[in-house]
Amino acid sequence: MIDFLLIAPTRLGQDDLLSSLLGGSSGSALQIVVLLTALTVLPAILVSVTPFLRLTVVLHFLRQALGTQSVPSNQVLLGLSLFLTIVVMQPIAAASYQQGWVPYQAHRLSGEEAWDQGTRPVRAYLLRFCREKDLALILEVTKTPPPKKPDELGLRILAPAYVLSELRASFQIGAVLFLPFLIIDLVVASLTLSIGMVQLPPAMISAPFKILLFVLVDGWSLVVGSLLKSVS
Repeated sequence: MIDFLLIAPTRLGQDDLLSSLLGGSSGSALQIVVLLTALTVLPAILVSVTPFLRLTVVLHFLRQALGTQSVPSNQVLLGLSLFLTIVVMQPIAAASYQQGWVPYQAHRLSGEEAWDQGTRPVRAYLLRFCREKDLALILEVTKTPPPKKPDELGLRILAPAYVLSELRASFQIGAVLFLPFLIIDLVVASLTLSIGMVQLPPAMISAPFKILLFVLVDGWSLVVGSLLKSVS
């Protein structure tokens, strides 16, 4: 009995503390569950519905074209893509915050209205890079009637269409990046075969020339600058 009297206040205090943390209502607890669920989806959103997608694909194509195998490492390429994505998306995130979250906190907008206003900058950005063909495909698959204005398209249509359009654009850029390095590989392979150096891999000889060419033309600045201009 004494043990119960000693333990009961402690448990009661823990329950009161938990209730205060949850806002004292089941609605607040549900909001926390929704927030934690959204945090698990956040990495997928960052990877697919931002310029991070195009940046990572193009940089990996560039590394393959150079023939440097694992240099720069995946961590370096992902880190560079992440920082460049933050640079591009920061104005859009700020506009979304000001148009949606700030009025919602001030109780000037309801939750639905705040979501609509807050996602407008994001939808406008995604719409700039979506091809009409990809939008038509998603509308057809989801059996959604085409809206009167492109601004009326929701994120469930824009997000997959954006991913498809970005994959196509990034593969096109990657193919263009491959061409000059492919020419160097062909020239070196022809020369090694003509002088009888069959046992020496042509890639081993062409790799220094490709790296030297890339450094002389300041390749990193050219590629990154062109990518930022293409996603801004």
